[in-house]
Amino acid sequence: MEFNSVILTTSCSVGFFKLVNCGVSKLPTPESACRNSWKWRNICTSFIHSVITGIWAVLCFFLHPQMAEDLIGTHSVFSHALVSLSIGYFIYDFLDMVLNQKINQSWELLFHHIVVISCFGITVFTGFYVGFAVVALLVEINSVFLHMRQILRMANMAVGDLYRVNSMVNLGTYVVFRINTLAWMTRWLVLNRDNIPLFSYTMGSVGLAIMTAMNIVLFFRLLRSDFLKSSTATPTEVKERRGQGEGKKEM
Repeated sequence: MEFNSVILTTSCSVGFFKLVNCGVSKLPTPESACRNSWKWRNICTSFIHSVITGIWAVLCFFLHPQMAEDLIGTHSVFSHALVSLSIGYFIYDFLDMVLNQKINQSWELLFHHIVVISCFGITVFTGFYVGFAVVALLVEINSVFLHMRQILRMANMAVGDLYRVNSMVNLGTYVVFRINTLAWMTRWLVLNRDNIPLFSYTMGSVGLAIMTAMNIVLFFRLLRSDFLKSSTATPTEVKERRGQGEGKKEM
């Protein structure tokens, strides 16, 4: 994909997710989420991105299985477009947080987005490691349930069968599609060290180290919030937590 095509796809992606955000604002908002309507729109937009990207990433390997055998040089226009679209989303979300949220509440995610945009940017402009980037986007399968968790909490539905089922699926997909995927990517990077230029290897290693550390921290936050605390909380504490929102959007 040529330089101009990458810019066009990424720009269209930024505009698309802006339209999604505006569309969400036209839909009914739960009363409990009205006190932070920006966050509600932001999470719903992230949810839409996760659904699109998670399905798209699986289809990339299903329609072009050769890519799984060569994550460096083999890819399709379909998979390249996915990475470009994701860059557009992360640029949009970065700007959305900078304009609407205090830096001290979003610095972790802003840092996360900078790392992702940098690594994916190298991929789309060089045409190499597209398959590797698509593997990374498989984590969005878990993000569907991670964002659904926040939507349920903001809608005051943090207690009930739906929330408990989502919490269990969220934790399971977190292990499979986040922790295991990041571990596999780290192993692949080490095994293919001789086939990767120093700059790309360094960027990939630093990016994976940061992502792994952030996701391990988030895993224990989720475990403590949804499983450890709930098993010992009193009915009053559970009722109080129903109305509480998360301090910041999860990754």
